[in-house]
Amino acid sequence: MARRCKGTFVGYPNFANFVLPLTTMLAIRTLTRTQLHAARSFAASVGTDIGAASVSLQKARSWDDGAADGFKKTSMQDLFAGKKVALFAVPGAFTGVCHNAHVPSYSKNAAALTGKGIDKIVCVSVNDPYTMHAWAQSVDPSGSVEFYGDSDASFTEFIGKDLDLNVAALGPGKRSHRYSMLVEDGKVTKMYEEEAPSDMKVSGGDTMLKDL
Repeated sequence: MARRCKGTFVGYPNFANFVLPLTTMLAIRTLTRTQLHAARSFAASVGTDIGAASVSLQKARSWDDGAADGFKKTSMQDLFAGKKVALFAVPGAFTGVCHNAHVPSYSKNAAALTGKGIDKIVCVSVNDPYTMHAWAQSVDPSGSVEFYGDSDASFTEFIGKDLDLNVAALGPGKRSHRYSMLVEDGKVTKMYEEEAPSDMKVSGGDTMLKDL
């Protein structure tokens, strides 16, 4: 149930202790899926093969480790080829719903997902890999989820899930909508997209596990 309290909006589990000013919440809520997809020439959906895409991600790691490997990128082939991957994307590292609800929903279900044939669980955010490394250590100390930074937003733009979240001080560039997808050998076989990036109704680990 959601409730209003002294000019703020608290929604549980959708907001999972992420309290926003009412005006900000209303602004985020206007970013519906219809508006997000307006004027897009492409958006990944069930059946889309993303395994050969030319975009890449940066695996979460420290600055020193990044410098040591020459800031090596992770290709879509490296990430998905021959694997069954549960991938979920969040608007930002260390932010309310992402930190308090979305990642934990996959961490707690990691063993069960593996038992259902999932080879890896991947979290993506438009952040640098060093921020993602620090976040991973904080939110998933067991290491059950692999974290990747989409530092130039190229993956998010390719998938068709980029949006402007400066209203929530998530900028200055584009961020990712909240969604999850099952990718089998590079092909999207399931897709779960939230109505608004502040929601977590369909993209959590519980839903992914239930539908396997």
